[in-house]
Amino acid sequence: MASGHELKRYQRNLADELDSAAVYDTLSSAEKDARRRKIFADLAAAEREHAQVWRDKLAAHGVPVRAHRRSAKTLLLQALTRAFGPQVVLKTVAAAEYADRDRYAHEPGAQALSRQEQEHAAIVQSIVSDSAPRDDGDVSRIAAAESWHRGVASGNDLRAAVLGANDGLVSNFCLIMGVAGAGTANRTIVLTGLAGLVAGACSMALGEWLSVTNARELARTQIAKEADELEHTPDAERRELALIYRAKGVDAGEARRIAAQIMRDKDNALDTLSREELGIDPAQLGGNPWSAAGVSFLLFATGAAFPAAPFLWASGYAAIAQSVLLSAVGLAAVGVFTSLFNGRGALFSAARQIAIGLVAAAFTAGAGRLLGVSIS
Repeated sequence: MASGHELKRYQRNLADELDSAAVYDTLSSAEKDARRRKIFADLAAAEREHAQVWRDKLAAHGVPVRAHRRSAKTLLLQALTRAFGPQVVLKTVAAAEYADRDRYAHEPGAQALSRQEQEHAAIVQSIVSDSAPRDDGDVSRIAAAESWHRGVASGNDLRAAVLGANDGLVSNFCLIMGVAGAGTANRTIVLTGLAGLVAGACSMALGEWLSVTNARELARTQIAKEADELEHTPDAERRELALIYRAKGVDAGEARRIAAQIMRDKDNALDTLSREELGIDPAQLGGNPWSAAGVSFLLFATGAAFPAAPFLWASGYAAIAQSVLLSAVGLAAVGVFTSLFNGRGALFSAARQIAIGLVAAAFTAGAGRLLGVSIS
């Protein structure tokens, strides 16, 4: 007879598998590419098969299985997929699969499931890096896994968007509570909140523009140096390519063959060296600085608007209470979004985000109160 702890684990495994199946179903329905759509559908079917294993284990112990309720994280992933397409959430899904690839490694009688979970992680990794198997002469597959791993480690656009909105919300919330704590008039609080919104958004936009512009300029300089080396010392670059592939585990003879094949086309060689040696995608160069600045401005302003808005229609303690409530809602939303990246539950992430934000605001409100009294 399984222990209570084991039964809870079976129930948790069942819920996780059904959540994964729901996400893959949504990815399949939203995917435009027929090959990927079929892969997502197959993954969903496989996850439902895994779920049946845990359903059967629970039934064997006389535990009733209730209708599944999808988690907040799953619902959010599905909503983002339907609204913006699979590409927005793929890195998040891939990172989750990679983290869970050994989840059944020590589960008695689940060896087959463990192997399949590892295969699922590899499949999604392949989709993210766009490294679907091609002909044997295509060497891009060798680089794909490494580039995917760098991509997941460095985050994605969704994470940056959430953090940008969080910066605006927390910074303006603390600023407004500090001014309100000093007993400032409502008009001054409104002006302070709007000034904080505009100043912070402009600062974020300028910082993002400078960051992306400098990254692009550095990338261009590095690629130009690599092109010069490729032109004047091709033998050294060929040996360098071979060493790169040997470091990836490719046999020495095969690594030399691959390097020689790549070097036949200088454009292809420069592209490969840029990606493999420099870690630069020549087609992107870090993105567009103007669009990055615009998005940063908008996201920061959106977050900063939450604590400032109530002072436009209310005043005094009513406005402060509404500001706190609205900011808590925004913090909870940020927490739910961060649960997509941190591996924690949506409820835990939301509660933690609210707690941290409220503590920070309370601290600044107290500081504002002390300063207001001392100045007066």
